Amino acid sequence: MTTPDGFGRSTGVAGVSQPPAGTGYLTSPVPGQAPVPAALAHAAGGPRYWMPAQPDQAARTAPAGPLAAPPTAPVSAPPGGFDVEAVRRDFPQLHREVNGRPLVWLDNGATTLKPRQVVEAVAEHYSMGTSNVHRGAHTLAKQATQIYEEGREEAARLLGTPDAGEIVFVRGTTEAVNLVAQSWGRANLSVGDEILVSAAEHHSNLVPWQLIAKERRARIRPIPLLPDGQLDQDAYRDLLGSRTKLVALTHASNVLGTVPPVAEMTALAHRYGAKVLVDGAQAVSHFPVDVTALDADFYAFSGHKIFAPTGIGVLFGKRELLEAMPPWQGGGNMIDSVSFEETSYAPVPHRLEAGTGHIAGVAGLRAALRYLAGLDRPAATAYEEQLTAYAMGALATVPGLQLIGDAPGKIGVLTFLLAGTDPIALAAALDQQGIAVRAGHHCAQPALAAFGLQSAVRASLALYNTVQDVDALVAALQGLQGVQGLPAAPAG
Repeated sequence: MTTPDGFGRSTGVAGVSQPPAGTGYLTSPVPGQAPVPAALAHAAGGPRYWMPAQPDQAARTAPAGPLAAPPTAPVSAPPGGFDVEAVRRDFPQLHREVNGRPLVWLDNGATTLKPRQVVEAVAEHYSMGTSNVHRGAHTLAKQATQIYEEGREEAARLLGTPDAGEIVFVRGTTEAVNLVAQSWGRANLSVGDEILVSAAEHHSNLVPWQLIAKERRARIRPIPLLPDGQLDQDAYRDLLGSRTKLVALTHASNVLGTVPPVAEMTALAHRYGAKVLVDGAQAVSHFPVDVTALDADFYAFSGHKIFAPTGIGVLFGKRELLEAMPPWQGGGNMIDSVSFEETSYAPVPHRLEAGTGHIAGVAGLRAALRYLAGLDRPAATAYEEQLTAYAMGALATVPGLQLIGDAPGKIGVLTFLLAGTDPIALAAALDQQGIAVRAGHHCAQPALAAFGLQSAVRASLALYNTVQDVDALVAALQGLQGVQGLPAAPAG
């Protein structure tokens, strides 16, 4: 079925994503597990622990392990399906070694890898197209400005807004939320006003609101979580009221993978006159987003979470809200005229973009968004959903492993504990086998605290990950159980 957000994220029994019609399936390698889609097993005849740098390199035989060996012959992606191997060839870092092992990159929640098209775009700017933007009359300035503004248009297209003027360039989601808090928040919050923040939020969508709430003597009220990681919708309805001024929501949790019903929650908030800011940092690379359909007032994402460079991000804001927001920072680029008596400001979005922006970062963002637009997004989303279901089933076969958060329709964020092992030590042991995961509090301490935790391991998937990556993780976890010298989890 289609979710209320209108993204076509199909779910079936118990929230397990169902295959699109015509998708070929293979027998599951784990008894009782959901079947493996043929698209996921595109290179099933290749090595289970890594993918060769050259696509025509002879496949190896998978080493014996706790999981059954995959089929001996490769299974091609079905017609119109998602060709993960073609995508993998565009990401050079997937073909390097770490600690003498082929890299298995499962730290996408922290940052995604960059395709060669993005690397080339950034290099092109610095090697041949270096210039500032907007204020130069020479050829290179005009060329750089064109690329910069085309990056804005690509971001608008990604988010589904027809108005590129509603796109503000920032350093990332963190700066986007701070901008709204310090500009819109300072102008609109007063004593006793309430800001609802979900317990699933990254610190970047909580701490800025705490700062402005303290200054304006407003109040933060948390939206609690249910045991499976979903937001408690009954509690949310009860929290909304005449004092609610803003609701801060994640579009996909970075520690639970939960995808809340943002459209419905936004509609409810609007009934009370509240504005809604959506943190889309973990969402935009996994499924299509339409801010018009969501009716979000603000939407933010970071470039480095969607295959673009670090240090560049996007804030979407409805034009009427952006035009009413006072500047947060002053300086070049954001002014119309300046005198000692009075300064007037440029129209949005430039009024909110003080100083020289990350021009090379925008060139890389433009390339990343064009790369993503060139893929079959529905097929890529379906592929990730199927891979996530496969990974959850495979991890369930590891004795002593506890998966945190199993909300229906979650993205491929797999946060877990392994009985008797410290998360940091476990992540370090996996690194020795070339498997990159994250361990710690993931900048989402309230979310972990809701499950009585301070730290956990997180493996996070992207559209270039494969069944072989998942199998490598599962085999490594099974092999590490009972290993002498691996520190135990701290008491309490």
